[in-house]
Formats: sequence, C-alpha cells, structure tokens
Amino acid sequence: MTDFEMLDGAIRRVHDFPKPGILFYDITSLFVKPEAFKYVIDRMVEIYKDSGIDAIAGVDSRGFLFAAPLAEKLGLPLVLIRKKGKLPGDTYSCKYALEYGMAEVEVHKSDIEKGKNYLVVDDLIATGGTLVAARNLIEQGGAKVTDFFGVIGLPELQYEKVLASSKITTLINYQGK
Repeated sequence: MTDFEMLDGAIRRVHDFPKPGILFYDITSLFVKPEAFKYVIDRMVEIYKDSGIDAIAGVDSRGFLFAAPLAEKLGLPLVLIRKKGKLPGDTYSCKYALEYGMAEVEVHKSDIEKGKNYLVVDDLIATGGTLVAARNLIEQGGAKVTDFFGVIGLPELQYEKVLASSKITTLINYQGK
C-alpha cells in the first residue's frame, strides 16, 4: 500500500454534512489509525524542519491536533487560533465566510511576536477563508504568515487564489463532491 492509499483510506467521507450538498472529509478517523497519524506528523517535520518558520499557529480545533506535535518536535512556540469567545485575554479578532456560513476567530495579542514568521496549520483547506482570517490575526500583531499547511486540500474551491501570498502545502487533494 502506498502512503497516499494509506492516508486516503484513513479519511472518512460524510455526505450531506453539515448541510445538503456538502461532502465532509472527516479527519477524526485518521486519529484511530496510528500509522496514518504518525505519517502526517513525520511528513510535516520533514517539510518544515529547515523552513525558517519561528512559530506555529494551529486553527481551532482539528488544526491543534497537528500543530501541537509539530511544534513540540521542532521546538517552536505554538499559538492557538480559537473560535470567538474562547480566550480570556486581550485578543485580535477577525470575521470570515465559510463554505457554508460565517464565523469569527481570535488569538491572544500577547501570543503573536512582531517580526516573526508563522506557519498556520489546519486539518483541511477548502475556500481558504479560515486561513485568511488566521493570517489577518497574525498580521495584526506585526508578524508574517509564510506558510499554510492542511492535511487535506480541496483545490476546486480555489483556495490558492486567496492564499497566494504564502506557500501552501497539503498532503492529499480531493476533487469533486
């Protein structure tokens, strides 16, 4: 079995979730397959170990599960991009459109270091709206997003257009609904 087949086989597909017409790629099924989860983390370490990033920002909530082990393995700070209302301190905030609605994310102002280069990690990149919002938060703090990472990419939704100013890496891409 190839690495692609192993990773592809570990990702559950759920039709008509969270609304009719959406094919949801459920990455939670990857976590019950240790070899698939290990493969993802090992690949991320290979990709980012000498990339010049200074910190990693994980996007609520499944992005945390990939960003945290990567930050630990690379010895880098981990910043959490949370859904609105989850952080107790002073925050930067940004509203954005999802493929199926609206949302808002926040980050602690004190967690962003001015002048540093950030990698933003999420489980899946669809329209890119969440990652644009994350980049906005980091830029509000005077830092730069140099890279975006998603385990899954949905390039038909054209995320490359909105994320074009930064490098985008995905491990597996899907087309069609």
